[in-house]
Amino acid sequence: MTEDNSPPRTFKGLLRWATTPPQAWVVYLLAVMLVWLLSFYAGTLKPKKTPEGGPPPVAAPR
Repeated sequence: MTEDNSPPRTFKGLLRWATTPPQAWVVYLLAVMLVWLLSFYAGTLKPKKTPEGGPPPVAAPR
């Protein structure tokens, strides 16, 4: 059996890995797709109706 003496994975190591050129393109494209999907989802939500949602009363001209 081989012993694994590598240090535990850290956020800094993951960040360093994600900013190297080949992975950076994939991370960037995934981030763009995530932003697009979230904005698309937010655009499909319907606003909440308020009980007094009617237009304000119009005053008659004098």
